[in-house]
Amino acid sequence: MFRRMDFLLLGITVVLTLFGLAMISSVSVFESYQITQRLVSQGLRDAPSNSFYLWRSFRHVFFGFGAMGIVMLLPYRLWQRLAFPLFGATLLLLFAVFIPGLRAEYGTAQSWLRLGFFSLQPAELLKLTLIFYLALWLQKREQLVSTWKEGFVPFATLLSLSTILVALQPDLGSFLVLSSIAVVMFFVAGGNIGHVILGGMMASILGLPLILQKDYIRNRFRAFLSPEDPSISETIGFQIKQALIAIGSGGAFGVGYGKSVQKFGYLPEVQADTIFAAMAEELGFFRLLIIIAMFGIFIWRGYKIAREAPDRFGFLVATGITTWIAFQTVLNFAVNLALFPLTGITLPFISYGGSSLISLLIAVGVLLNISMHSTEAAAVARRTEKRTPSFSRA
Repeated sequence: MFRRMDFLLLGITVVLTLFGLAMISSVSVFESYQITQRLVSQGLRDAPSNSFYLWRSFRHVFFGFGAMGIVMLLPYRLWQRLAFPLFGATLLLLFAVFIPGLRAEYGTAQSWLRLGFFSLQPAELLKLTLIFYLALWLQKREQLVSTWKEGFVPFATLLSLSTILVALQPDLGSFLVLSSIAVVMFFVAGGNIGHVILGGMMASILGLPLILQKDYIRNRFRAFLSPEDPSISETIGFQIKQALIAIGSGGAFGVGYGKSVQKFGYLPEVQADTIFAAMAEELGFFRLLIIIAMFGIFIWRGYKIAREAPDRFGFLVATGITTWIAFQTVLNFAVNLALFPLTGITLPFISYGGSSLISLLIAVGVLLNISMHSTEAAAVARRTEKRTPSFSRA
C-alpha cells in the first residue's frame, strides 16, 4: 500500500512546513520580543524572548505532523461516514465564536475560540469538514447536480449556511476560500456552468455586505483602490505599502536570511499574513521561485491524485483539498503583491497559525491516503461507471 503513496507530495509538504518554521524563526524576532515584553510587564514571564512564535510554531508542527501521520493511515472512506457529524460539530463551533466568554479576542475579526489553554479558529476546520460533507452530498446527488431544483438550490442553501457564519465574523479570506472550494467541487461534480456563475454572484451578494459592515474591512478596499493617496498609504494602506517595499528590497537574490529590515515593526503580523513579503526581502526573486515551484508541483500532484482516485468520494475530496491549498496560496501571493485587498489569509504550511497548519496537515494526510488507493485502472473504472446510465447498472 505504501508503495503507491505520493512521496513527492509528502516530501514537498514536509519541506514547505520546515521551511516555514525556519522563516518564522527569522522574521518573528521583533514581534516575539514585543509580546513577551508585555507579558513580563504583566508578571506572566521572567524575561522577554525573541523566540516566542518559534516555539509555539514548533509545537504546531509537532502536533500537525503527528496528526498527518495518523490520518495518513486511516482509510479515507472513514470520512465518508463521519462527514455529517464533523460538519455539524464545526458549525456549532462557529456559532460558539459569537458567545461572550468563549470568544477569544484577537485581532479585528471574531474568529477564535478560547478552549482552556489554547485557542481555535473554527473556520480553518470548516474548510476540511465542508469538503468531506460536500463530497458526500454531491456523490449522492450525482445524477441531479446539473438540475436547478434538485442540484443548484440545495447547493446554494448549503453554501450560504456554511459561509454566512464566517462572513459575520467577519473573515474575508476564509469566506473567499470556502466559496471557491465549494464552487469548484460543485462544478467538477457535474454542476451547470451557468449555475456555478450564479452561485458565485449569490455568495458575493449575500456575504460581502455582511463583511463590509466593519470599518476596517472597508478601509482595506479603500487602500486597495487608492494606493497612491498619501492620506491612505500612510494610514490604512501602511501594511501593504510596507509589504511592497519589502518585496522590492529583496531584488534578485535578497538581503540574506535573518537580515530583513521590514520585520522590525514595519510589517504587522509579519510571521502570519505578510510572511511572503519578508521571504521576498530575505531570499530574493530567484530563491522565491523555488518555493513557488514547490507549491505548483504540490497542486499538480494533488489534482493527479484526484484524477486517479478509485471512487467518486475520493475524487471530490482530493479535488476540494487541492483547490483549498491552491486558491489560498494564490490569494496570499496576490494580497502581498497588492493585487487584492488585505484578507488576513495565511500562506499554507509557512505562515504562523496553529489551527491553519494542523488543519492543512490533516488534509494532506487524507490526500496521501487517497493516493495509496489511486491507480490509473481504478480511475478509468470510476469514469466508466459514471458514464454508464443508472438503469444499465441495475
